[in-house]
Amino acid sequence: MIHLIEFVWIWNQQLKFDLPKHHRAICRFLETFFQNDKRGLLMAFRASGKSTLVGLFCVWALRLNPNLRILIVAADHNLAKKMVQHIKRIINKHPLCQDMKPIHPDEWASDCLSVRRQDTGRDPSVLAKGLGANLTGCRADLIICDDVEVPKTSDSATKRHELRQKLSELDYILTSNGGILYIGTPHAKETIYNTQDGFLKNWPVLKIPILNKNGESNWPEKFAIEKIEALKKQTGPTKFYSQMMLDPIKSATNRLDTSRLVFYDDEISYHEANEASTLKIGNNQMVSVSCWWDPAFGSAKGDRSVIACVFSDANGHYYLHRIAYLKVPPHMEAAGYQCREVVAFIQENHLPAIHLESNGIGKFLPALLRQELNKAHVACAVIEEISRTHKQDRILAAFEVPLMNGALSVHTSIKNTPFMDELQDFHPFIAKGHDDALDAVAGCLLSEPVRLKYKTFINPVHQNWQGYF
Repeated sequence: MIHLIEFVWIWNQQLKFDLPKHHRAICRFLETFFQNDKRGLLMAFRASGKSTLVGLFCVWALRLNPNLRILIVAADHNLAKKMVQHIKRIINKHPLCQDMKPIHPDEWASDCLSVRRQDTGRDPSVLAKGLGANLTGCRADLIICDDVEVPKTSDSATKRHELRQKLSELDYILTSNGGILYIGTPHAKETIYNTQDGFLKNWPVLKIPILNKNGESNWPEKFAIEKIEALKKQTGPTKFYSQMMLDPIKSATNRLDTSRLVFYDDEISYHEANEASTLKIGNNQMVSVSCWWDPAFGSAKGDRSVIACVFSDANGHYYLHRIAYLKVPPHMEAAGYQCREVVAFIQENHLPAIHLESNGIGKFLPALLRQELNKAHVACAVIEEISRTHKQDRILAAFEVPLMNGALSVHTSIKNTPFMDELQDFHPFIAKGHDDALDAVAGCLLSEPVRLKYKTFINPVHQNWQGYF
């Protein structure tokens, strides 16, 4: 019998690849799983080559037992199909697999395939299914759960509960002596990939983070320490610890580092000359701006109605220039009053567009705001937004990387606003207190800069300082 590590080595020789140390460890783990354990969890850092090796493992297992039935389960059908297509390429090109190709072309589909075998049952040799598929009637000797935990299946307690329920049904598909292998990286603090308690308790596990316990790269040929540090800056510590160090608990403890904020006291300077306009903050010319309004009734006990604007220069540095908390005086009509306050905010900051979160109260505001902009002869596009992601995830995704790289400057006028307390108190997995200003600024940071030609008005309030027509 040829061992898996030898099978992989032959494949790599064809491609002129070496066999890295962590790949050899994965090969030994997978062979032990197949021969003895029948249960296994493989966790390795992103881009570690784990999916490539699992594809080779599937072909190796089919070469040992052509009658094997393998079910590939992924978060969606297209991801599962990728693994099947990878397996097909290996069978087509591996020197030891040329006798495995089926005789009939109909046994070689995009999401399933059958190798040449004695048993001609109705189940294919390899079948791809998404988590939402109907698996009734399927039988499998080997189930590969490939990246079943992804953000869209695990970003809420309800989704994680549904994920566990769907995966528990796989036991009814598995044959009596069959095996289940999970491969992936954690995307939630309460990850399913926890062998201490819960879903996969006491399962054999191989865990390979990008850095070993001595702080050395587990794949130095591809990921030098300098590249790993650059990756951490690019993705932010939360995603890095989760996806590269496989430690969602440590990532969950990360708060936003407010010590990296840079403060400035320069105001906007706007100039028109030679039929062109420019906008600067201090000596830095701005090239784009995003504005986000998260509306509310503005009551003392409820959510705050907050508008924010963030400028950016040609180097990608962000300037959080203004935040306004819209408070409605007694006996004033809330919607109309807030829209007029927003128009004044737009005029003051020369904003070409505003994103308006139209969930809840915001449903009827876009039309009303456009009316007020027309009354004031202010040229500004109103872009309606519906937030579909969890607020904590959105805030973390927006702030973490700019803060880590010192790329966010804040105007000193914001120092004494509730925004600073919200930023210091923020925790990615604990929702407490107000976070309305954080949410509005996150909307700005995550929005693509809008560069639009202004609608023509008689005596327009301001011109297009971004240089786009």
